[in-house]
Amino acid sequence: VQLQASGGGLVQAGGSLRFSCAASGRTFSNYGMGWFRQSPGKEREFVAATTGSGGGTYYANSVKGRFIISRDNAKNTVDLQMNSLKPEDTAVYYCARNNVYDWSSTTRTYVDWGQGTQVTVSS
Repeated sequence: VQLQASGGGLVQAGGSLRFSCAASGRTFSNYGMGWFRQSPGKEREFVAATTGSGGGTYYANSVKGRFIISRDNAKNTVDLQMNSLKPEDTAVYYCARNNVYDWSSTTRTYVDWGQGTQVTVSS
């Protein structure tokens, strides 16, 4: 599966951004999808994930209530809406495909990764 992410950029604290990740190559709805992020000097961390149908969504505690993950299986896309952004949300964000229908918060189960998109939140 090839994943192509778009969106991101520079925003002031309290603002919003939206990512979209387009997938190609396999039956999209068969797999859970996730978003991760990585800051300089830190390990890649889980942000949000959804099951193959999109009926289940899961979030890291640090973004719960602010970020929303959604998917459109007809369009083979998964989006991440980020609201009330904080400077600590600054990172490179990655979309990823899980190896099973369910969701996961660990990078080990994700087999395909997008190219990464920078988000910078200024205070």
